[in-house]
Amino acid sequence: MTKSNCSAKRGEIVRIDEGMIKEHLGKIVRGTVEETLNAMLDADADRLCNAERYERTEERKDRRAGYYDRKLHTTAGEVNIRVPKLRTLQFETAIIERYRRRESSVEEALVEMYLAGVSVRRVEDITEALWGTKVSSGTVSKLNQKIYRQIEEWRQRPIEGEHPYVYLDGISLKRSWGGEVRNVSVLVAVGINNEGYRDILGVAEGAKEDKESWSSFLRYLKERGLKGVRLFITDKCLGLIESLGNFYPKARWQRCVVHFYRNVFTAVPKGKVKEVAAMLKAIHAQEDRKEAAKKAAIVVKKLQGMKLNKAAGIVSDGVEETFSYYNYPREHWRRIRTNNPLERIMREIRRRTRVVGSFPDGNSALMLVAARLRHIAGTRWSTKLYLNMKRLDQMTKETKAA
Repeated sequence: MTKSNCSAKRGEIVRIDEGMIKEHLGKIVRGTVEETLNAMLDADADRLCNAERYERTEERKDRRAGYYDRKLHTTAGEVNIRVPKLRTLQFETAIIERYRRRESSVEEALVEMYLAGVSVRRVEDITEALWGTKVSSGTVSKLNQKIYRQIEEWRQRPIEGEHPYVYLDGISLKRSWGGEVRNVSVLVAVGINNEGYRDILGVAEGAKEDKESWSSFLRYLKERGLKGVRLFITDKCLGLIESLGNFYPKARWQRCVVHFYRNVFTAVPKGKVKEVAAMLKAIHAQEDRKEAAKKAAIVVKKLQGMKLNKAAGIVSDGVEETFSYYNYPREHWRRIRTNNPLERIMREIRRRTRVVGSFPDGNSALMLVAARLRHIAGTRWSTKLYLNMKRLDQMTKETKAA
């Protein structure tokens, strides 16, 4: 080749197919991610078995039973993972748990978009941008039906173990009915199990928070296996209190202290709320039930002296209903005398349902609330120790011995 030809070759513009390079790099990255995840799953299986595959050792706790295939969406794209199966132990891994949490979050987002009236084309664009998968207009309805079935299966799952403490509350949402906007209630139960962890026990639709609705909800919980309840923490809803005695006659009832304060404040002038609040808090700062009752009597007299007779009557009539927590370990008092653990969840639900406005029906409201609860149940919320239950076990043994 002559010198001039070499110069011509050097002067040519080299064109690069960017799409082909991206596709090639994507395959390499996906392959690496897939290989890494499968290696991590095998390592988790070895850890649970306490031995490597085919290793003979006395310390081995279980044996492999093959694999099952599963697709996992990652930022690198969809990868195929091989999840090990064990003969006796349940295979649990952080990788799969992260996938479940992400999956429930995606489901919730799709339900929320659908119920909020987001256009099908917009749903397509959003799903493609977020998850790399475009949901076509023909599958949006089917996808939501599938999600509804999955949420319903979760809602009807058996309740395992015992739950000494149970919080109950309801949230009122709007629904369209015959051209009018009416209220629909969604009832929620959260429990603390014997190990001290929180569980979402159940969620169901109630026409309104009356005795019939609460009875139906408690029946739903009991039929699914709710047992071992020692204390229900709720607001004072007459229909609920009556129903508790019918379904769980041995359990005590704790009236939420915060709700009790709010009831008292309805009969207190705005300028005196802080003063009365300090008086009420002093009641529940006492060292035992006997001293709390004495303090309550003093507060009633003070309220009468301040010409707040209606507030004094509310305290006198209802304060004993807020003392049930004194029958349980002192270390638990702060978290079982109010309904705050469930109140926080209800605030989050209201924030997420506000974008919908008015639901087309009660079932749609139930599904969106259940989707949010299912997502919460799959987060660190349910894996963080909430109460040390050893003290309750010790107190039970001491009571039986006495």
